[in-house]
Amino acid sequence: MTEAVTALLASHRTPLYVFFQRLHAIGEPFVSGTALAHEYARFRETADGAALAGTAFDRFVAHTQDVVAYANVLHFAVRVKVGQWQFVQIHTDQMLSRATSVSEYLADRERQAVGPAPADVPVLEIDLEPFERGFPKLTEIRSIGRGVEFLNRFLSGRLFEADGDGLKRLLAFLRVHQVGGQQLMIGDGIRTLEELRSGLRRAIDLLRRAEAGMPWQAELRGIGFEPGWGRTPELAAEMMQLLLDILEAPDPRHLEQFLARIPMITSIAIVSPHGYFGQSNVLGKPDTGGQVVYILDQVRALERAMRASLDEQGLDIAPNIVVLTRLIPDADGTTCDCRVEPILGTDHARILRVPFRTEAGDVVRPWISRFQIWPYLERFARHAERELLAELGGRPDFILGNYSDGNLVASLMARRLGVTQCNIAHALEKTKYPNADLRWRAFDDEHHFACQFTADLVAMNTADFIISSTYQEIAGARQAVGQYESYSAFTLPGLYRVVAGIDCFDPKFNIVSPGASPEAFFPHWEQERRIPSLMTELGDLIHGLPGERSRGRLAQPDLPILFAISRLDQVKNVCGFVECYGRSPRLRALANVLVVGGHIDPDRSTDVDERRQIEQLHALFDRYALDDKVRWLELHADKNRIGELYRLVADTRGAFVQPALYEAFGLTVVEAMSSGLPAFVTMFGGPSEIVEDGRSGFHIDPTDADAAAAIIAAFLERTQADGDHWLAIARRGVERVEQRYNWSRYAKRLLELSRIYGFWRYITSLDRAETRRYLEMFYALMYRPLAARVEGRGGAGDVDDRTPGAGRAS
Repeated sequence: MTEAVTALLASHRTPLYVFFQRLHAIGEPFVSGTALAHEYARFRETADGAALAGTAFDRFVAHTQDVVAYANVLHFAVRVKVGQWQFVQIHTDQMLSRATSVSEYLADRERQAVGPAPADVPVLEIDLEPFERGFPKLTEIRSIGRGVEFLNRFLSGRLFEADGDGLKRLLAFLRVHQVGGQQLMIGDGIRTLEELRSGLRRAIDLLRRAEAGMPWQAELRGIGFEPGWGRTPELAAEMMQLLLDILEAPDPRHLEQFLARIPMITSIAIVSPHGYFGQSNVLGKPDTGGQVVYILDQVRALERAMRASLDEQGLDIAPNIVVLTRLIPDADGTTCDCRVEPILGTDHARILRVPFRTEAGDVVRPWISRFQIWPYLERFARHAERELLAELGGRPDFILGNYSDGNLVASLMARRLGVTQCNIAHALEKTKYPNADLRWRAFDDEHHFACQFTADLVAMNTADFIISSTYQEIAGARQAVGQYESYSAFTLPGLYRVVAGIDCFDPKFNIVSPGASPEAFFPHWEQERRIPSLMTELGDLIHGLPGERSRGRLAQPDLPILFAISRLDQVKNVCGFVECYGRSPRLRALANVLVVGGHIDPDRSTDVDERRQIEQLHALFDRYALDDKVRWLELHADKNRIGELYRLVADTRGAFVQPALYEAFGLTVVEAMSSGLPAFVTMFGGPSEIVEDGRSGFHIDPTDADAAAAIIAAFLERTQADGDHWLAIARRGVERVEQRYNWSRYAKRLLELSRIYGFWRYITSLDRAETRRYLEMFYALMYRPLAARVEGRGGAGDVDDRTPGAGRAS
């Protein structure tokens, strides 16, 4: 890259000089890749800019993600391809360039953000790369998110070398499995590899000769094999043949098939502390939205998959799932003050709530924003661990964290309990707020990003594996850096500088996409499944008079409806969508808008960001006179009602709009498409993977309101002329979800991954002890003081010195 830049500076000196001066004239110390591309596109239309057309500078600009501009210097961060960055500093007065390091680039960002650091104060640099040397990493971009496939190929080759040590560890692994004191898989009668081989041959022969009524399980015990191989002779023989093949000639595919069927997972802990976690009357409350729906549907799917797996393995064991969350004594009309709540639609899964406590041990009574909960998480982890062990009667087989806070708690618990840990980020705040790392001090009073980013760094690197819903969540796209990739290098000026944080080529990353509940989200044309009374009730809500919990009334109810539903925060960009609609006469003539989210009265919101968005939405209603075109509902509805809302909008031949500035996955997109509703989705993040642009929906740029309005209007105009077009998009959306976004497939794969990573963790150095010890020090020296500062600034709410018992707290 440096050589190419040097050549360009020599061959196109004048036009580049003019362009660089334009960049300086912007007057901003940081120029984003998007702003750079826009400025370059305008420059290309000038006589000087035309000389650069078709040169390597086009590619240079396209791959630049950020520019630091100061004095006569431009410092470019160039993402050559996913996970591979180069840094080039250009001195624009002399038109000379040089390659720089990530550390130099971050130092330049720091100087422009906060000024030069004192010369005698060393900067703490976090560099995990030395600890990761020798650990297997992916090399191909297309393999990102398929970590388990790579890991099996790489490690199985090393494990089963001629000395036989790996096979001995495999035997030891098979001997450790117990449930409730019952030995599984291999008993005391088999202690050596030769005994295992011999026993497998005898057992397979026995099973193939087994007849109806034959006590084959007892005869297997006589050979040395305990339950867990299969419920039928055929299944047990198939499992044993897989193992015999592995012992004879190890093959990664056979190994994965075998590990995926071992009875390792009978109990799971799922951690999600923030928000109001409940089964009803919580959606739309602060910090409470799609993650609750996701986890509850996930639990139901996991219990079904675990039950089917245990049955196939021949074990009469009930699966045990506990969702660990926070108990909120001031529950605001929800069940969040109940210690234990059975999860509907399951037999044994339940929510276990544990209160936050102050350092003095007092229970914290009110809800607390996800940005303020950091001081309580370590204490929560200790207390929740004790309650979990009592609830399960022992440690879980697997811990699954959700969001930054849940992932940190899962990391702390998994380390102490010695169990496999998986993280699911859902969304990482770092990619939502421009330059959130550089501006962490400006955000500190409200968002405490320094705490959160530190927790993310610890949790990401201590997890055994990480689940992503989309490829873009890990590695982004050409126009945008992935959520996880953004943690590869960043800086918190005055605290620390990360030069090697998370590597998206790490084999811990796996893509496993969730689905939507088929009971609640089904196509609107399946009329026999719809409930007329619910349709009438929600229809009245959509078209009713304004009231305390609504604003606007649709003066032309026959127009198609554009529907947006989300919590109200800046990144979800609902206000941006409403403004896009308000300033487009063409769009206003074609459709109405329905918005569901937030409170109508800002004084009823306890969340600062939400209050700002509510006030802005009211201002947009007034500015564009939208009260007869936009209906805004405050609605805390269950998923059955939400599903019917999608279908009622589909009845109008309308569309779903997901206008987020960035969205990691977009569960509402899957729900809308499942309901037969065409979707317009942000091009930044996971929704652009879910929707095939122009086929099963459409991509829009939420930062270009006019272009987005034109795309939506063109679709509505075409459907007016050709009704079949609307139906074709809707049907292809349903097909897309059925093929790719399925809870049954999700649960089966997640269980397979937990078994496979658990195996490799047991018999190799997959737990990365050196990295873990380094991060433990980083946690103690950096995270704890940051969290204590949050608490010192009044992060705690009212406290109660009474410990809530089972049931509701008084």
